[in-house]
Amino acid sequence: MLDMVSWPWVAAVALFAYLLGSLPFGLLLTRAAGLGDVRKIGSGNIGATNVLRTGRKDLALATLLLDSGKGGVAVLVAWWSAGPKVALVAGVCAVLGHLYPVWLRFKGGKGVATTLGTLLALSPGVGLLCCLTWLVVALLFRYSSLAALVSLALAPLYAWMLPWGARLDEIPGSTLFLGDWHLVGAATLLAALIWMRHHQNIARLIAGEETKIGQKKRA
Repeated sequence: MLDMVSWPWVAAVALFAYLLGSLPFGLLLTRAAGLGDVRKIGSGNIGATNVLRTGRKDLALATLLLDSGKGGVAVLVAWWSAGPKVALVAGVCAVLGHLYPVWLRFKGGKGVATTLGTLLALSPGVGLLCCLTWLVVALLFRYSSLAALVSLALAPLYAWMLPWGARLDEIPGSTLFLGDWHLVGAATLLAALIWMRHHQNIARLIAGEETKIGQKKRA
């Protein structure tokens, strides 16, 4: 059993995480600001990168924080109420909620911010390394999608290298390569989900047609 918790409670936590993850903050914020449906501009995505194309940096930042926060909150609530292994389930369900939200007929966003928030809550060291990797790749190549693909592809490696839940400043050199296989498995699943959701971006990157950060979406 997962942390000796009853399966009905695990199911309830998973459902809570999915519903929380499915909240489309980018869409809600742009509509509240009178900007219409963000799905009708740019890439049609509901995430922070597309919200930025409205010209509202404040809304894009708010979307980023809320989308990442819902993954983190789902994990922390599950961890507090049912233990770390159920928290892994909640994290994956929160990301699935963002990718396939029931409120939008299962047509959601790319899930990068929610995944990063989930990883930060599960293991601050792993999450921080993924965020730093995203930042470095984004600064070097100016492609948000490429930064996401590289950072999350490395997430299972980071999870393998770092102890589950440890912070970078608490890790002596002797603890490297002691990551928990449950976290490695969850990171691998999350990376696979994000890569599948980015299949169109991958095709555009290969063709040299992907839009760079700060550039308007090509017609």
